[in-house]
Amino acid sequence: MTTTKVLLDESEMPTRWYNLLADLPSPPPPVLHPGTLQPVGPADLAPLFPMALIEQEVTTERYIPIPDDVMDVYRLWRPSPLYRAHRLERALGTPARIYYKYEGVSPAGSHKPNTAVPQAYYNAAAGIRRLTTETGAGQWGTALAFAGGQFGLDVEIWQVRASYDQKPYRKIMIETFGGTIHPSPSTLTAAGRAVLEQDPASPGSLGIAISEAVEVAAQSPDTNYALGSVLNHVLLHQTIIGEEALLQLAKVGDAPDVIVGCTGGGSNFAGLAFPFLREKLAGRMSPTIRAVEPAACPSLTRGVYAYDFGDTAGMTPLMKMHTLGHDFIPDPIHAGGLRYHGMSPLISHVYELGLIEAVAKSQRECFEAGVRFARTEGIIPAPEPTHALAACIEEALRCKETGEEKVILTALCGHGHLDLAAYGAYLSGELQDHALSDEAMSSAVASLPRIPA
Repeated sequence: MTTTKVLLDESEMPTRWYNLLADLPSPPPPVLHPGTLQPVGPADLAPLFPMALIEQEVTTERYIPIPDDVMDVYRLWRPSPLYRAHRLERALGTPARIYYKYEGVSPAGSHKPNTAVPQAYYNAAAGIRRLTTETGAGQWGTALAFAGGQFGLDVEIWQVRASYDQKPYRKIMIETFGGTIHPSPSTLTAAGRAVLEQDPASPGSLGIAISEAVEVAAQSPDTNYALGSVLNHVLLHQTIIGEEALLQLAKVGDAPDVIVGCTGGGSNFAGLAFPFLREKLAGRMSPTIRAVEPAACPSLTRGVYAYDFGDTAGMTPLMKMHTLGHDFIPDPIHAGGLRYHGMSPLISHVYELGLIEAVAKSQRECFEAGVRFARTEGIIPAPEPTHALAACIEEALRCKETGEEKVILTALCGHGHLDLAAYGAYLSGELQDHALSDEAMSSAVASLPRIPA
């Protein structure tokens, strides 16, 4: 058995991001101003984002050139390798061929610098001196702290309290890169104090942390907000993953039959899947594209497709997305990057069009897949991509039953070296599954904004 590791030379690295909006059969619903309920314009977003990113958010240009200064930082770890999981295939006894695009080779250990670097670059070019943001598991906060340092920006981060307590080394890593970090909800903002008044022991949520970061950014003209997922420009930057994977699979003469990605806000999934979806829409290939989310926070599989705020305090514009309600606080699962109440509006729209499918996985099934992967492929995955690995293994075992030689592709979006406490809980039998009850689901969506038809 020969290990298959598919590399690209730096000269082969894609120089453009891909914009799916150019190729969809219909555009997604517009983002609305919460006061007027009219579509937002550039002036509405200017207090938070530089104009270059606002333009990327709304453009229908198919390709956006990657700036030279961004490419220069990307070259620290890109192009990232594509591996064939021979040892996992053998352990499963499957005829399927499983490939994984490994994004854990980045300085932050995940896919998040793919968008953190350009966001820092465009903000610095616009004269911004400080960025605020939220983070769940800490991958995004780590990436933005790293990226801010590359372009001389101060970075202030609010991390969801549950993950802040679970992953103490994230704080140290962020501070080593030069960032400042607070647990959320915090007493530093009106949004945080309001939550703590209601629940002093609140585990926090990404929606609450977003409210805190947005509140602070809005108070200073030299400060902008940066978001690690959900928005179009964030998904756009991540498409370098799928563009590289297309070139790498072509080198070994394979094309995917099934593409699997974990989904929280949607950036990792979109980064892998959107370039392949372009090929599917053009009739050049026909893969099944499957999003995998946690059973404790199932926005696609059980959420309502409706207009909702992106944050808990209702400070953001209204986006039409699959949502569990902006007041929803998920159980404190270890996949902190997937604990978001809503799904990217663009991914939600693609799901509504029937171009992708979605499944939800329980926490223990995912960690079982993570351990299986570690013991065969030698990489301990972050809790987030274990969801995709669980679905990959399920598909591979299905192929074992049917004899189908499918090609399965996933993005291993980060390593789990700072998530070992979660693995410890699983290995000791202490890890609990969390499922969203019908009662909790009904309560969560009861506070959705009322938007006239």
